Amino acid sequence: MTSNERVLNACRFQRPDRIPVFDSFWSYPDSWRERLGDPASLTDIAIWCPSEGAFSTREKTLKTEGGWIYAIDSWGRTVRSQPGCYFTETLRAPLEDGVDIDAVHFDSPELDSRYLQGQATLEEAAAVLERDKQRHCVFGKTGGPYLRTCFVRGEVQFLMDMAGDESLARALAEKMARHLLACGTEAIRRWSLQETGIWIYDDMACNKGPMFSPRTFERVLLGAYRQMINAYRAAGAKYVFLHSDGNIMPILDMLVDAGIDGINPIETRTGMDMATIRRRFPRLILTGGMDNTDTLINGPLERIEKEARDIIDMGRDGGVVIGTHSISPEVPVEHFMAYRRTCETYGDFQR
Repeated sequence: MTSNERVLNACRFQRPDRIPVFDSFWSYPDSWRERLGDPASLTDIAIWCPSEGAFSTREKTLKTEGGWIYAIDSWGRTVRSQPGCYFTETLRAPLEDGVDIDAVHFDSPELDSRYLQGQATLEEAAAVLERDKQRHCVFGKTGGPYLRTCFVRGEVQFLMDMAGDESLARALAEKMARHLLACGTEAIRRWSLQETGIWIYDDMACNKGPMFSPRTFERVLLGAYRQMINAYRAAGAKYVFLHSDGNIMPILDMLVDAGIDGINPIETRTGMDMATIRRRFPRLILTGGMDNTDTLINGPLERIEKEARDIIDMGRDGGVVIGTHSISPEVPVEHFMAYRRTCETYGDFQR
């Protein structure tokens, strides 16, 4: 099977030739490349995301001072970062108190610049996409209404809105959802992703549970989720996945009822147990499950192999894509190789 066939078989709850894998890397040193080859060969899924910033035309560098780079990012935030660092620090969000929401206009979802994927022209981007589709099962991606609203409002302020002014918080989330779904449906159309679909990335939980109560999710965010999922379905997306770090079990019933087909990354350290989720939601596609913060870092090899085998057993008749949240530099290459070896041998369903 090709990666596309393998993943879609799993999504249909049909047995693939082997367990599909979805992994990504924080870094990929030359020593890993020498032992494992091209990192693109280590995953069956590729994610394409439009440049969805609400204020992408405002993006610019402001100054360099004291080793910091100050900038306006594509979400209109004033941020600072240091060279070589992965994350930025937000100094100011664009939508401050007293803002007239109706007077705020996000940049058009139809801007060609949103769909270049780092290439100089749309034609070059199309060639890269075609290459990726030959090697992977390609899905689209947008952010979700919680995290992206935090971008333009500020995370602390948006959580305060959710707790103290639900009508404002809901209006903000639904406005953001309309922007995101417009970018997402345009990506589905431009990139011909109807056969696969789209992922919503919305980190909205910590290790102990969501950043808000289930009641607040239902009253503030659930409507925005329904808007997005319904729009993606109308655009032809076969599957809609949710990526959220942390423990989303308290709100998972509502997400599934809203139409989510699959979840990722299922971080076991947070209490997200795949076997429990499978029993509760027998038709939910489970992607992830491998512990990248303990098992893959600390081992031993026998524990890594057992964890992988348990996930593989759940996926013998489809419905599972094994993987991690991500592979960080703390993971020893020998541990990653043991995990891969288990996927390639025990996860070969044709043996």
